Amino acid sequence: MRLFKFLKIILPALLVISFTTPNSEAADECFEGVSRSIFKFNMAFDKAILKPVAKGYNKLPDPIKNGTSNFTSNIATLLSIPNSLLQGNIKQVGHSTGSFIVNSTVGVLGVLNPAEKMGLKTHKEDVGQTLGTYGVGPGCYLVLPILGPSTARDSFGLIADTFVDPFAHITIRENELFGVSGNNIDYFSVKGVTAVDFRADNDKNFESLEKNSLDLYTSLKSVYLQGRENKIRNSIQNEDEWGSLDN
Repeated sequence: MRLFKFLKIILPALLVISFTTPNSEAADECFEGVSRSIFKFNMAFDKAILKPVAKGYNKLPDPIKNGTSNFTSNIATLLSIPNSLLQGNIKQVGHSTGSFIVNSTVGVLGVLNPAEKMGLKTHKEDVGQTLGTYGVGPGCYLVLPILGPSTARDSFGLIADTFVDPFAHITIRENELFGVSGNNIDYFSVKGVTAVDFRADNDKNFESLEKNSLDLYTSLKSVYLQGRENKIRNSIQNEDEWGSLDN
């Protein structure tokens, strides 16, 4: 919770600083020294906690892993619905809404994914992507504690997401929606499991990148920026071997 409060205070300031910096582009390193220090901390956190947990997660039976991944992805669909609407992508609004309804009911709260078999295809959309579709530039590249690679625009989007995401409204914002409510533990538990699931799915990719990179910081930066650009353009390349290197 302290991390969330920290981001709520500092990210709008970073957004203003980055967008008022002349010729600020995604590749610009306005805070490289700080970002590299945070990156070292994140790598230590990964080595001590996230990586071991992810390796243990990979040893779980496939039905449990797939069910967990489906469940968190189904919840993430709630954020995609309003953002697809804001982007004017009505077709995607229909797919995401239909997918959430089908998976939440027939799919047993999203543990199963019958919507995919019905041809309902969803794409992860967030406020950072929505801003990008409206022509808002990425601003400076930076690394956030625990959350990893980001840009000024996408970092601001992290806070904005909590205002448009129905799941955030019924958890960290403690509102009731259609008779459903939750709490902070529910929100951060789902986010934590999502991070573990992503880390587990890309364990070999991380090991390969770490082994073959002269500068892992630069390599991860490149992967992140290319992935975000593809997602903003809704490029078919966004379904790459890395999945989704998002915050």
